[in-house]
Amino acid sequence: MKVKKDVTIYDIAQKLALSSATVSRALKDHPAINKNTRKKIQQTAREMGYRANTFASNLRKQKTNTIGVMVHELNSNFITSVLAGIEQVTTEAGYDLLIAHSSESYAKEAANAMNFFHKRVDGLIASLSFDTENLDHFKLFEEKNIPIIFFDRVEENSESTKVIIDNYKCGYQATEHLISQGCRNIVLVTANLKRNVYAQRHKGYTDALFDHGIPYKKEHVLIKDLSEQCGVEAAMQILKMNPRPDGVFITNDFSAAVCMQTLKENGMQVPKDIAVVGFNNDAIGKIVEPRLTTIHYPGIDMGEIAARNLINHLEGLSDIRHTQTIVVRSELIIRQSSVRQP
Repeated sequence: MKVKKDVTIYDIAQKLALSSATVSRALKDHPAINKNTRKKIQQTAREMGYRANTFASNLRKQKTNTIGVMVHELNSNFITSVLAGIEQVTTEAGYDLLIAHSSESYAKEAANAMNFFHKRVDGLIASLSFDTENLDHFKLFEEKNIPIIFFDRVEENSESTKVIIDNYKCGYQATEHLISQGCRNIVLVTANLKRNVYAQRHKGYTDALFDHGIPYKKEHVLIKDLSEQCGVEAAMQILKMNPRPDGVFITNDFSAAVCMQTLKENGMQVPKDIAVVGFNNDAIGKIVEPRLTTIHYPGIDMGEIAARNLINHLEGLSDIRHTQTIVVRSELIIRQSSVRQP
């Protein structure tokens, strides 16, 4: 079947016996064009199947009105909420989103960065993969003055703009809460300590133990991938420990819920035998039994803040180079999984 030729503003102008300039302005809803004329032109454009050529327009303006978003995974309630926050702000501002995920691979992350660079995104919002060790793959953006905001998983020692929570404080609070409930043999289940989020939560855990005179035991730190299987594995390791732990802080709610269920299936009572604290405040924490104590990590807020700062920079309303770190509020939410009866 023969492909129909694209309808242009000149075709619409010819059909309506108007100038192409009048048609162009009406399609942009310009107030200088009479309201009835605008309506007639826009209706004719729809009937003729006209599509705006944003590509040509973008080439002229040297701007694509597109934001690239790079995440380490998509199968995550936290990442989903961050994306919702980003999308809300960018849509209101008239920007489109391109989203790519690294599947926790530096190589894929670097390829995604290059792809976005060649797609000429106006700016980038990124969270790093487990094994990313430097930001060399983002240098092309810096050289072209394309702004980048990193969130959640970041390179702490870089001068880039970062949106994070106080992961150290969260790790300390979660551990201190378990200690306040009488726990003295506390396991930490977390992920790759090369990443800032897990390293800082680990440091908070370590310092809370030290401040309360509890020895740090390396065998009580279980480095996992925070998946469903991780929850099962962590539970089975805890069951084999002697003496058996009386508290566990798991830096992911889904893994914590699976771990808690596995412990219960093997005869442990929560929180009587072992108190449990998760992380993220995902919906699953409100429906498991007992309900899960957790750290509230506001993903939507983080997404909105990252997007708003980037767009304000692109629109010339602010300069992200003057802001190195933005810390988003987080809090400990205490529920039944960790509260022991006095």
